[in-house]
Amino acid sequence: MEKTLKEKSLQPAAADILEKDNRYSPFSVLDERVKLALHCADEKKGIGISALDLREIASFTDFFIVVSGLNTRQVQAISDEIGEQVKKQLGDKPLRIEGYSTAEWVLMDYGDFVVHIFENKARDFYDLERLWRDAKKVELPKEL
Repeated sequence: MEKTLKEKSLQPAAADILEKDNRYSPFSVLDERVKLALHCADEKKGIGISALDLREIASFTDFFIVVSGLNTRQVQAISDEIGEQVKKQLGDKPLRIEGYSTAEWVLMDYGDFVVHIFENKARDFYDLERLWRDAKKVELPKEL
């Protein structure tokens, strides 16, 4: 009887670990364009950089990159760096860019991934990570 109790007490812990692992995607699933965009955001000192894996829950794109800037100039600088480097290094440009002039929320749509660059207050207000909480988070390395 004691053995059964021990097994039952271990099961929830094992289930929690399994569930947590299923909520994350490895960095290796990202293609070079997504990795480069993340690197560019990091180079321009983007804040709270995250990537969401939408492949299992959305059909319009595979990944979201979410990042913040301290002010509109930094938001535009992050957007500029991503656009320039992805074009220069990989020959790709976004299908569309929205919100650049106001730079509260810049959206760069590359088709199979979308970059969301927020000014801090706008990111808190729209809270995309909460809206897309069913998406897996991509485990990002400390050094992008």
